[in-house]
Order: sequence, then C-alpha cells, then structure tokens
Amino acid sequence: RTVPRARIGLRTRVDSAHMLVAYSLLFWGFMIISSLIAFPMALIIWLLTVAFDRRLRILHLFTCFWASLYTWLNPGWPVTLKGTEKLDSNLPTVMVANHLSLLDIIVVFRLFTHFKWVSKAENFHVPLIGWNMRLNRYIPLRRGDKSGVVQMMKQCRRSLAEGNSVCIFPEGTRSPDGRMRRFKVGAFDLAVQSQTPIQPLVIQGTSQALPKRGFKLQGRHPISVEVLDLIPPEQFGDKTSDELAEEVRTLIGSRLGPENAPRPRAKNAASRAG
Repeated sequence: RTVPRARIGLRTRVDSAHMLVAYSLLFWGFMIISSLIAFPMALIIWLLTVAFDRRLRILHLFTCFWASLYTWLNPGWPVTLKGTEKLDSNLPTVMVANHLSLLDIIVVFRLFTHFKWVSKAENFHVPLIGWNMRLNRYIPLRRGDKSGVVQMMKQCRRSLAEGNSVCIFPEGTRSPDGRMRRFKVGAFDLAVQSQTPIQPLVIQGTSQALPKRGFKLQGRHPISVEVLDLIPPEQFGDKTSDELAEEVRTLIGSRLGPENAPRPRAKNAASRAG
C-alpha cells in the first residue's frame, strides 16, 4: 500500500526533530563533563601562574582552548575567522561585537587574543564556568542597577590601565530574532574617556545555530567572526559617545547579511547604560 506523501514528510520532520534533541543533549552533556575536567585544570593553572602572570594571560589562553573545544569538536558549527592579523594582544582596546546568541561568547574565544569579558553578574554564579570567569578577573555587570554600571566602568578602566583589552556587547543582551539592536553607549563612553582604541568585531551565523529562545541546537550552520579595522582615538574627533556608538553600529551592520541587518534607531532613544 502506498504511504501518503504528507505522512512521509511528517515522519521525516519528526525524526529530524528527535535527532536535533539528541544532538543537543549530547552537546550539553559534553559541556558539563568537559567543564568538570577543565575547571580543576584552570584552578591549577591559576595557582601556578597568578604570582608572575598579573594579567592572567596564561589562564585566559587556557579558557580560549576550553571554549574552543565546543566548536572544534562540533561538525555542525564550522567557524571561519577573518582579519585576525589586525589583533594585537599587547594593545589594550575596547572590543565591541554584535550579540546574536549564547554561542557568541564561545566563538569570540576562538580569536585567542587577550581580553577581559564584561558579562552580566548572573553568569559568574554558574558552577564551573562562572567560577572560571572569577579566576580570570572578568568584569561583572549588575544590569538595571546604576551603581552596578558605575562599578563596571571603574573595573574596565582599571583593567585597561593594566594593559588588558575589554570585550563588551553594546546591545546589552542577545537579539531575539538575529537582527542587530540599538547600541548602548557605555563601551563608547569608556573608549572616549580613556582614549582607548575601539576594536569592532562582526559575528554571523550563531543565531541560526542556537537562537536566543531555548537550548536546542539547530543543526549545521556556518559561523564567522570578522575583525574589522581598529578605530584609534585620533579618529574619535569631537564625536559624542552616542555618535560614536551609531557610527560603529552602522559599520558592523554593513558587514551583516539582510537577516541580521540593524534595527532602525529611534530618535532620542540612546541609553547611557553599558
């Protein structure tokens, strides 16, 4: 008896959905098991190097390796890096990138350049991974708290003065649909006030691989991270932080595909939170 084509299509979709669930469980299981192994190694590295490696470069490089495992060993996430020759780990910069997915953090680590993350404070409480963030002296941000923003900016200035770059997502949170949101100006206040170069990064493909809503991986999706030309303080001129934020947003947006094109910016809607 001939099976209706619609029934075959439904069965195929169900099988595909089951495979994605299994694929996702395998990935998150591997992340948990690998973190159980990697965190004690990170702690040992910290104990052995903290006395002489004041910027914690060695620990950060190990963290880059740890995070990179999740794309190196995942055939569904081939990552392409572009413009990495423009990076200089010895030059403190304010690194800014569009924010599409939880995966953005993982793929930026693939650059293997030295920086301190600025991340929401809740992430520092995640077992193993959050503990490693504390060891690395990454910078927490208490969102919705003005004093938290002030403290974050103070820590960023201190970190830049110590010779570290800082990496910030100016959108403040992941895009729900992959389209770039309005930039908050905290990162640009920091660059202007400290006269630190801005290093723009462009991330593509992560919202298709792992959208904001949910933890189910979406199969094979190529991912890319592109390093754009450095913007030195000499190019800031008399621009305000708002103007600089919009200029960098437009620059990053020009490198994105139509599905990630920036959202139109509402007039007089700039926020001062970083």
